[in-house]
Amino acid sequence: MTHSWLPEIGFGASALAGMYKPVSEAEARLVLETAWEQGIRYYDTAPHYGQGCAERRLGDFLREKNAEEYLLSTKVGRLLTASRTHRNSLNGFINPLPFSQHFDYTYDGIMRSVEDSLQRLGLHSIDILYVHDIGKMTHGEESDNHLNDLGNSGFKALNQLKEQKVVRAIGLGVNEVEICELLIQTHPMDLILLAGRYTLLDQSAFPVLASLCKKHAVSLVVGGIFNSGILGTGPVEGAYYDYEPASPDILDRVRHIQSICRNHNVDLPAAALQFPALSELVKSVLIGTSKCSSLTRNIALYERPLPGELWTELQHAGLIRDSFA
Repeated sequence: MTHSWLPEIGFGASALAGMYKPVSEAEARLVLETAWEQGIRYYDTAPHYGQGCAERRLGDFLREKNAEEYLLSTKVGRLLTASRTHRNSLNGFINPLPFSQHFDYTYDGIMRSVEDSLQRLGLHSIDILYVHDIGKMTHGEESDNHLNDLGNSGFKALNQLKEQKVVRAIGLGVNEVEICELLIQTHPMDLILLAGRYTLLDQSAFPVLASLCKKHAVSLVVGGIFNSGILGTGPVEGAYYDYEPASPDILDRVRHIQSICRNHNVDLPAAALQFPALSELVKSVLIGTSKCSSLTRNIALYERPLPGELWTELQHAGLIRDSFA
């Protein structure tokens, strides 16, 4: 597979924009400084995160660094416009910047999105562009219209930006498998940032999407490795799965996974962090948090050696796939 230039671990910046709880500029800065000190050199953001807040905070930090020392990805598909309406929270983000957003996957929309992101970042370049949240999970009945915009002109913009070396790579940034399976067959792309669909709990990216990735030389960046909480907290009361309280079936499945981990003296979060990287398709795993303690702990868990017998037992129990190819 290509794209070996991607760092093994990346930092997802959504939490820095106050996802579900307020995060000050000082707190965000400290987390980014810790990430850099820990050797992280790939940073992912999006206009959606806090209505531009994550891009702004990340850009303020990276502007002091040598651009040749890090990789930066952001996303297209949403445009932000100034708004006089003050919101304490919006789309799960606390104290977002005063912007409204609307979807635009057209050529003009994508070109404007890139320029706007560069302005918010205060940087002169972006390495990777992902098409954000295309598909029925986000758009419902409007999905076909947005797909038509992307297919008719949006991908032209992405390809042009890559050809002109404005960006290094293009792809999708989504949390649903079906749209990846559709678009990977019709439009050239380099990467898919897939959130929550190749985890210790949810491997719906396999076998179909994995096979298509190998066929079309597309690599995976994996986000949402804790499935919005439960693989980090364990099957405790109130645990979240896919941004909602976990169902009894999910809780039981995680209990089973956790019991096998304990048989091998392995913490559940360590197994969750390391599982995606078992696949040759996965080139980078994103870790996102607003706490320095969580970041350093997760990096340590990612680097902790785990016994191969753990994966074998999980396979035999039918909890993970038999193949990681």
